[in-house]
Amino acid sequence: MSIYLARAISPAVHAQLRVTDDAGQPCVPFVDAEGGSPLRCCLRLSVAGERIALVSYAPLRRWAAEGGVEPGAYDEQGPVFVHAEECGGPGSSEAYPFERAGALRTVRRYDAEGRIAGGRLLELPEAPGEGFEQAFEEAFADPAVVLVHVRAVEYGCFHFEVRRP
Repeated sequence: MSIYLARAISPAVHAQLRVTDDAGQPCVPFVDAEGGSPLRCCLRLSVAGERIALVSYAPLRRWAAEGGVEPGAYDEQGPVFVHAEECGGPGSSEAYPFERAGALRTVRRYDAEGRIAGGRLLELPEAPGEGFEQAFEEAFADPAVVLVHVRAVEYGCFHFEVRRP
């Protein structure tokens, strides 16, 4: 059993993003005809026919606001898929979301001030969960690291965050 928890976009933030995203743009839902879009509100792939939206999300900005810190130049926003309506959030799966052997991920570390404290490229092994576990162990071995973001290399998009256990 993992000690690390992949955190989805919270229900309260999901509700805000379904109105106006972090770039100030209105949410524009659509029907996902093919499915397979990585949903950050429930950490699963969409199913064909679901109503979803592509919105701009600023994960470090949202985290920093919770702690009263200013991320400064490290504040960035990017596209993520979410359900167009309220959803039940992540299920109870112990697997990390969007894991696929051979996929490339960046594991970016942040300190308590919201500054980048290192990172690494991760090619997911045949047992992707083990690859994530090792990367998180390595990241949190540095006592300054309080937050890790996992992103896709191909598009640079945010997948999920992990906080210090």
